[in-house]
Amino acid sequence: MRVSLQWLRELVPFSCDPTALAEKLSMAGFEVEADEDLSLRANGVVCGRVERKTAHPDATKLNICDVSIGASAPLQIVCGASNVREGMAVAVATIGSYLPAIKLDIKPAKLRGVDSCGMLCSLAELGLDTDVDGIADLEQIALSSAQKLPQLGQPVGQLLGLDDRIFELAITANRADGLSMLGLAREVAALEQLSVVFPEVSKGSKAENLESESLFEFSELFSLTALENVQVAASPLWLQRRLKAAGQRSINNVVDITNLVMLETGQPLHAYDSNMVGEAACFALRLAKPGEVFKCLDGIERKLTSENLLVTEQDIPVAIAGVMGGEASSVQLQTKGILLEAAVFSAPQVRRSSRAASLRSESSARFERGVAKANCLAAADRAVDLLQEICGAKATRRWVAAKNKEEIEPIVFRRSALEKLLGPLDGGDSGYEEINSEDVVNILESLGCNVRSEGEAQAESEIWHVLVPPARQGDLKREVDLIEEVARLVGYDRFCSHLPDPLEPGGLSAQEELQRRLCSALRAAGLQELTHLSLVPKDTNNNNEQVELSNPLLADYGNLRTNLSDGLLLAASRNLQSPQPGFWGFEIGTVFRKIDNNYAETIRLTGIICGHKGSELWSNSGQMINPNYYKSRGVIAQAFREIGLELQDKTYNGEPQLHPGRAASLYLNGKVVGIFGEIHPELADNHKLPSGCCLFDFELEQLLTAASANKLFNPVFKAYPTVPASERDLAFVVSETIEANLILGSMRKWGGSLLENVQLLDRYTGAQVDPGFCSIAVRLRFRAEDCTLRDEQVEAPMLNIIELLQKTFNAKLRV
Repeated sequence: MRVSLQWLRELVPFSCDPTALAEKLSMAGFEVEADEDLSLRANGVVCGRVERKTAHPDATKLNICDVSIGASAPLQIVCGASNVREGMAVAVATIGSYLPAIKLDIKPAKLRGVDSCGMLCSLAELGLDTDVDGIADLEQIALSSAQKLPQLGQPVGQLLGLDDRIFELAITANRADGLSMLGLAREVAALEQLSVVFPEVSKGSKAENLESESLFEFSELFSLTALENVQVAASPLWLQRRLKAAGQRSINNVVDITNLVMLETGQPLHAYDSNMVGEAACFALRLAKPGEVFKCLDGIERKLTSENLLVTEQDIPVAIAGVMGGEASSVQLQTKGILLEAAVFSAPQVRRSSRAASLRSESSARFERGVAKANCLAAADRAVDLLQEICGAKATRRWVAAKNKEEIEPIVFRRSALEKLLGPLDGGDSGYEEINSEDVVNILESLGCNVRSEGEAQAESEIWHVLVPPARQGDLKREVDLIEEVARLVGYDRFCSHLPDPLEPGGLSAQEELQRRLCSALRAAGLQELTHLSLVPKDTNNNNEQVELSNPLLADYGNLRTNLSDGLLLAASRNLQSPQPGFWGFEIGTVFRKIDNNYAETIRLTGIICGHKGSELWSNSGQMINPNYYKSRGVIAQAFREIGLELQDKTYNGEPQLHPGRAASLYLNGKVVGIFGEIHPELADNHKLPSGCCLFDFELEQLLTAASANKLFNPVFKAYPTVPASERDLAFVVSETIEANLILGSMRKWGGSLLENVQLLDRYTGAQVDPGFCSIAVRLRFRAEDCTLRDEQVEAPMLNIIELLQKTFNAKLRV
């Protein structure tokens, strides 16, 4: 929002220095992003008069001018402008001045051998828009602006409107009132303890009712005011300058007045040529038909969607409601009558419509933040007054469609809540101070609130009942909002800064520590940690479970992800096509699902091991060897041992992303916590991934809960053994359908206290084993803590294991 301090001073007569005002506004939440002093454009430029003009002896397009600036002798200036003439009042840039618009220092110079002591300026050279080709005629400018021509030698900045200062303010989304000069004037008045000078507005004519149901459906209020005998022309110079200072261009007096009132009040208005539209009773609102085409004021035809809200007349679109009007009904020089629209549209609807049309405007920026319904007709009245004054228009009728007025309840504001949230003021040497009750009331009333006090002043039981003004009802809705206003205007820097009492040490919870340790272990195993956006495109294959955002920022990212694997697969594909030799990555993030109209979110750990690591080439004689299923599974097992977890594998065929014969469910304490396996060949081909790529996916909370509950992540010191171990190898034949992990787990349980470790050596299927069976070889290690084991001590648990293998798994011992 560009703010003219000259305009602002007309509304609130502040006297503080502009730099100090910028600091106060920034501290109050309106950050001043830029500060432009227009007077610098004409610094050192004074009024002069051409007393004599002679042709340059060596240049046909140059003239030698004697220019008086009120000094004892005229200046000799060489000028190439075709419109220079004797007796002309001109803008003279004197020696030593600097023109920032053209980045020129004015110095004594010689042009074709003739001395020149200054420069006669055009409006463009002073940073002003102009259609005139040549130097500025100050007498003509003074006449058109109804101002007095400066004395010779006096600065020309005021005459040219270059005596202003412009602030560029960053307006936050919650401060809709900050997009109006009156809203900012109220803020400055509160900061400076002044009163706002509101423009005088005549009361409009009695309104007739509009009965269109669509107007009530899509708007809070919709009004049309008819004006006749409108004289459309260029706007007065003061109006053009005011719009220019706000960053807008002048169109014509009618359009400029609607823009001026919008800047002043924050209420967007739109004027229709009444000859190009029908009766007010024919106006309605509707959503656009998909593919419907509408030509806007900027001359661009836009294809609309069902999210665009249209203002129609006899079902013919005349404007995209709250965004931009149509070219066909726009005000032109030949326009004699207008219909002035002032309305309050739904903020979310305008936001969707603006985004769907890929069109942002000053109007939509205000509607998106929320427009005060109570100020709508007053803004229309203000525009009617200006149209009558500047355009000679005459208001004839007004039509209004408005919903019933809602009663606004006062906000209960407690002193106890104020002191609890803000704390005391810093009183310097006198210690702490409480916020004075009178100051609280003055602050709220300066913002336009109506305040009624209850209870004893300065007592903890004191309560204020605060009725918020219409312009602030969008952001002052709760008690905490009022506390923020008090803090802003008292000054955040005046409150004491102290630590909470009593102090409590911070730190990570057990699960947070485990998560960090697990991530570190995965990184140590060679996987890189990734982070993807939670917003994804619509998934046509999983539409029932996908959560759709009601108001997405981008149409292509309007849904929440249901898994982490899709993002990792795309990342793997991009990396391998870069080209990179491999992609080992994992991600921890939240996934979202909609199940029977209920929403659920879980945190998952997902990763992909794909291709080889370039750092391992030295160990493979320079050959690229991709990891297989078992190596990848070992990488995951190694990482999970860091948090004390050993997962059991069972064959799994229920995941469409995994190879049906090379996938496993991973169990912990008898519960499924995740899956692991090779990526399905068809999915790998779609992403151009090599065969053998593996994917794992876990529900993180189950893992961390189990690890923290068992405290397995705490390392326990165990002394190194001082006696040798006794090892035995055992081979047996079992059915192929029996999982090796199940057998190993049973042997650990049956081996007794002397069994230290069971290790799988080999799993063989082939000619020496019957079809449907496999040979499994294992190595068992036995050890006692205090003595070397004898053969008979080892034979007893060995025989027990063999007997139970034969009984439980129908195993046949190989000799």
